[in-house]
Amino acid sequence: MSKLDLLIENFCPQGVSFKPLGEVVRFLNGRAYKQAELLDEGKYKVLRVGNFYTNDKWYYSDLELDEDKYCENGDLLYTWAATLGPQIWSGETVIFHYHIWKLVFDETVLNKRFLYYFLAKDIDDISKSLTKSTMPHVSMASMNKRLVPIPPMEVQSEIVRILDNFTELTAELTARQKQYNYYRNKLLTFNGVDIPIVQLRTVVKKSCSGSTPTKGNSDYYENGTIPWIRTQDVRFNEITEVDSYITEKAVAETAVKWIPENCVIVAISGATAGRCAINKIKATTNQHCLNLEIDESKALYRYIYYCIYNKYDELISRKQGARGDLNSSLVLSLEIPVPALDVQKRLVYVLDNFDAICSDLKIGLPAEIEARQKQYKFYRDALLTYAATGKIILTDRQTSLMA
Repeated sequence: MSKLDLLIENFCPQGVSFKPLGEVVRFLNGRAYKQAELLDEGKYKVLRVGNFYTNDKWYYSDLELDEDKYCENGDLLYTWAATLGPQIWSGETVIFHYHIWKLVFDETVLNKRFLYYFLAKDIDDISKSLTKSTMPHVSMASMNKRLVPIPPMEVQSEIVRILDNFTELTAELTARQKQYNYYRNKLLTFNGVDIPIVQLRTVVKKSCSGSTPTKGNSDYYENGTIPWIRTQDVRFNEITEVDSYITEKAVAETAVKWIPENCVIVAISGATAGRCAINKIKATTNQHCLNLEIDESKALYRYIYYCIYNKYDELISRKQGARGDLNSSLVLSLEIPVPALDVQKRLVYVLDNFDAICSDLKIGLPAEIEARQKQYKFYRDALLTYAATGKIILTDRQTSLMA
């Protein structure tokens, strides 16, 4: 029996009480600013939804801090429009904008992190009640009616301890992944070393883009056996299989071109632009893929792949047009360091090991992080969803992981 089982048995053997959020929480709305009132400089930062999640540009206000219109380090906030979700604010005192609530409640009744985890768990369900307005949002009235379980504080604290452990482990794994990425990129910088810097085009033997055969012509797709790579297949990976195939007739009658194995493929369209991959199969591609056959006398294809991967942010900055596209000239003009082939070989050996740790979907950090996130969600849902008796039914192994 886990510590949590004992606490439930001692403090709430007959189950826990539920109350409407409106009875135990006050939702305080932020200040509604017009764009003209937001300043590039001023007394106080204005926290908007963009800063809440993605660190958009900060704006300022010269207005005084109204009561209940500012938040401080440790306050529990909730964005209720555009993007839903809770956050325990970590930072300086800021004025929070309309579309953000500050939650005020008796912390002797509700543990702050317990309430945070409960609100995070309920996002999918809350999303079902969004208004049908121009900017979908959840109303304060509907939030006030939602029921929240209120177990004894001892039980809340133990649930928080368990979920915090899962959260900290996932954060540690994510930080480790960033660290691996940092060292991978560091290897390709060559600070203080006399290495030739050349345009990518100088090591490319041949470049081409593909084509999309007419979608309405079934002769181009039905019973196709020729792999056809699209930008969704290009994900900083090795492409060993695809979901889409075309026919020999499509290759004969359209602008589709065969490319050999071990080309470096760069996505050049819209949201996918800048991503790269290596095809480990002979294939064709659509027109949104730029396919680079590397001159093996000058560079190793895997080394060039890592160089382009390392230039992702620069490629993103070069995107043009309403959709944010790249073209062959923008890609081929990238400047990259090209050391001797034996140096490239040693770097590729090290980088391949980094890549296995950072990117392999089966054995690397992403797989471990994904497993931990699934584990966290399972326990969060199990711990925060009470049966009528207040019992939580878990296997012995699941119970042991909560210890």
